[in-house]
Amino acid sequence: MSDFPAILPSAATLRNRLQMRHLRLALALAEHRSLRRAAAQMSLSQPAVTKALHELEGMVGTLLFTRHARGIEPTVFGEALIRYARVVLADLDALHDEFAAIAAGEVGKVRLGSILAPVPSVLSGAIHALKERYPRLNIVMHVDTSDVLVQALRQDALDVMIGRIPEGTLADDLAFEPLFEETLAIVARAGHPQARRRSVKLATLVSYPWIIPPAATPMWQIIDQTFRDNRVALPEDMIETSSIMATLPLLAGSDRIAVVPSAIADYFASLGALAVLPVAMRGRMVPYGIVVRRRRAATPAMRLLIDAVRAAQSGNSCELTESLSLPAK
Repeated sequence: MSDFPAILPSAATLRNRLQMRHLRLALALAEHRSLRRAAAQMSLSQPAVTKALHELEGMVGTLLFTRHARGIEPTVFGEALIRYARVVLADLDALHDEFAAIAAGEVGKVRLGSILAPVPSVLSGAIHALKERYPRLNIVMHVDTSDVLVQALRQDALDVMIGRIPEGTLADDLAFEPLFEETLAIVARAGHPQARRRSVKLATLVSYPWIIPPAATPMWQIIDQTFRDNRVALPEDMIETSSIMATLPLLAGSDRIAVVPSAIADYFASLGALAVLPVAMRGRMVPYGIVVRRRRAATPAMRLLIDAVRAAQSGNSCELTESLSLPAK
């Protein structure tokens, strides 16, 4: 059997012939990389598992796993099947959770992933409004970088993502709705020697130690361009991190300077934890927005959350009130 089938099965063939046991088999083989151990997990004999795998490979017309002395390894087609098997079975878990939520009189559950910047400026308001109207709506929130969130979304570990699709990522399976172009701010601890000055030059700040995001992040390009525009060399003493939870204590205990998203800077400045220094950062980052899987039907909980985020971003409380109304039962 060729690794690359001459004729791929049609979508109708997959819908009609592919069964849940095939998907469970693919995941068991992916986890254990052994026919014997996969058979034990599924409470089947090894010949039965071997037969089922041959049946599955015959259906798709190609090898899904290669056999060797140490066990089995998925081919590129096997990896694709494993990825979609995870999504399908995770969707069934989500269906069960939604059934249980409906039976308990709840709106449902939504798993939200977000980059940090929208949390204080957009998501906090959206979530407060949702929970005020639907206190039993179960919101599970995860904050991370966009690359991590996109992977989680594709693996069905998230329902909705607020962030960016990383540059160079193939995104035919994702739908993106832009929300906001993010700006950056230069910050320091509230008692920093430069914190009370009305005018500060970037050249003056270079003498201080800095905290900046890693060079691979979108923020780095704006920082680098700002230094170039001002004809100022990058600081010699730098710590690289994208974590605000690492940045805050590092700033609090020193005279370091940091670059963070403006929404984060404004939020922590309002709490007295940071001072925003009056140095302009030219340029805006690629917009962040709402990201969902194209082929995933939105649940009522997902629609409520997305509408709430849109309304919170626009700042229109009337729109928020209207958008949160569920259809009458």
